[in-house]
Amino acid sequence: MKILIACESSGIVRDAFIAKGHDAWSCDILDSDTPWPCQHIKRDISEVLKWGWEWDMLIAHPPCTDLACSGARYFAEKKADGRQQKSVEFFMAMINAPIKKIAVENPIGIMSSIYRKPDQIIQPWQFGHAESKATCLWLKGLPILLPTKIVLKPEKGYWENQTPSGQNKLGPSPDRWKIRSATYPGIAAAMAEQWG
Repeated sequence: MKILIACESSGIVRDAFIAKGHDAWSCDILDSDTPWPCQHIKRDISEVLKWGWEWDMLIAHPPCTDLACSGARYFAEKKADGRQQKSVEFFMAMINAPIKKIAVENPIGIMSSIYRKPDQIIQPWQFGHAESKATCLWLKGLPILLPTKIVLKPEKGYWENQTPSGQNKLGPSPDRWKIRSATYPGIAAAMAEQWG
C-alpha cells in the first residue's frame, strides 16, 4: 500500500510500514530523524494532500498543544486568540482527507466533544512498553488495534515514564515536546502488522 504518515518527523510509524514492504512516506515541516530520509516529505501536510497523489492510508498525528486536556488551564487564552480553532480545523482536515483508510491520533482532549468520541484509547503497556500514555485513535475504514503484548503495572505502583505521583518524569528541555510526541515502536509495529 501507499501510506502517508502525517506530522511525523521521528519516522517510527513510517519505518514500521516500510519494514513490512509498504511504500510509506512521512510528512512534516521538520526534517526526518531516522533512516529512509528519501521517504520523507518536508512540507505542510495540507499542501501535500492537494498534490493529487493516490494514498491508500493516512495515519495522522496532528499537534495536540491546543487540544489536549493537559493544557486545559490555557484553553480560554487559546480560544480568544484563535489557536484552538486553528488546531481543531487542522485535526478535522486530517479526518476528512479524501483517503479511504484513516487513523488520527491525539491525547485525551477536546476533540472527543467537538468531533466525536475516539474509536479507542490505547496505552503503550498494551504493546510491550512498561509506560503509560493514553492515546486516542479516531478511525475510518480501519479496525481497532488489538493489544500485542500487555505489560503488567510494576510493583512500585507507577510506570517507568512516571514519578511516584504519576506525573511524567521527563524533565523540561527544548526537545521535550518532540520526545513525548514520538510513537512507541510497539504501537507502530502493531499498526503495520494489523493495518498493513
